[in-house]
Amino acid sequence: MNKFLQEFHERGYFYQCTDNNGLSRTLEDKKIKAYIGFDCTAESLHVGSLLQIMCLRLLQKHGHQPIVLLGGGTTRIGDPSGKDKTRQILEEKTIENNIKNIEKILKIFLKTKNKNTSPIFVNNYDWLKNLNYISFLRDIGKHFTINKMLNFDSVKLRLEREQSLSYMEFNYMILQAYDFLELNKKYDCILQIGGSDQWGNIVNGVDLIKRHSSNETFGLTTPLITLASGAKMGKTESGAIWLDKKLLSTYDYWQFWRNVDDKDLTKFLKIFTEISLDEIEKRKNDNINDLKILLANHATSMLHGEEEAKKCYDQAKKIFSDKSSDDGLPKIKVKKNEMKNKNLSDLIISAKLETSKSEIKRLIKNNGIKVNNIKIEEDSPISQINLNEKNYFKLSIGKKKHFKIEFN
Repeated sequence: MNKFLQEFHERGYFYQCTDNNGLSRTLEDKKIKAYIGFDCTAESLHVGSLLQIMCLRLLQKHGHQPIVLLGGGTTRIGDPSGKDKTRQILEEKTIENNIKNIEKILKIFLKTKNKNTSPIFVNNYDWLKNLNYISFLRDIGKHFTINKMLNFDSVKLRLEREQSLSYMEFNYMILQAYDFLELNKKYDCILQIGGSDQWGNIVNGVDLIKRHSSNETFGLTTPLITLASGAKMGKTESGAIWLDKKLLSTYDYWQFWRNVDDKDLTKFLKIFTEISLDEIEKRKNDNINDLKILLANHATSMLHGEEEAKKCYDQAKKIFSDKSSDDGLPKIKVKKNEMKNKNLSDLIISAKLETSKSEIKRLIKNNGIKVNNIKIEEDSPISQINLNEKNYFKLSIGKKKHFKIEFN
């Protein structure tokens, strides 16, 4: 098996391939261009997209050139795959801002110095916006049958549940297939990689290219990564684990990886770091907390840099040592007049540290909330909290979430 595919399998990236042997032979013969598409429905990606980013990095490592498709066109429609209802249609300005921000994030992860492996960024709105409807139906639509389209999970599940599926969404799979055709013509791109929920859309693209030009192309999918708890990767009880530090502090990102379930640890070291597989195997019996710190440091370094990862590690050591320091804690700034006559629970919810008062009540009952390192017994008015001379107090939620609440 080709070295790229071998590592793809061994790291746990592999789910399905349209022709595993054919792709392996092609990769042995030449360096290729491969693409992954990203929807631009939010201003940032979260860790649920990180496996796809690791695939792009693996392509570069093995000398191949990744194409990053930012779905400026398809985001205007919405992918029905894995969705129970129609996505909210975003304004064009919002989509453009999302594209710019997501591209910045992806450029942090991808190497750009080698022209042969430097990523190519494309926006499918550039070719979708000028399509002539009649010509498109005649030249592209003729290759798709309603019978086949109705059997794709993204369509079938919605219909079985008697949930509406708009004609606009129904066309999404045709547009994604057309993207692959366009990239094949313009860049000689022969591989599309995506999540397992994209299998039908990817196969459509491979089939369309074969019918349209007889070129050989391939599709490769990755598994849906879930946490040991069964939750989807990328979301926690506290919200999404964003890759943009404006939306999630570097320290909270580091803590996400530091606090993964023991059962997920080895899998995540293989998937979300570039530590060699031999090294991971050698260290599998090391102290579990040392391995979690290793994961947190590597994952954080990749996004925020080694220096920031070290700061997070040092801060965590301070917080959990007997001589706990408030320096470097994530800061939350609060306007004093807005918190007048409010309780601590109101502040916690307004800062999006928890989502419900019932959960806060449960935490208080179980000694899970501290103010200035002292457990609180009831949800008290903020006016009763003692601020230090710098006009802030330390808030701890559970054992691992600590914040400086600053008033201005």
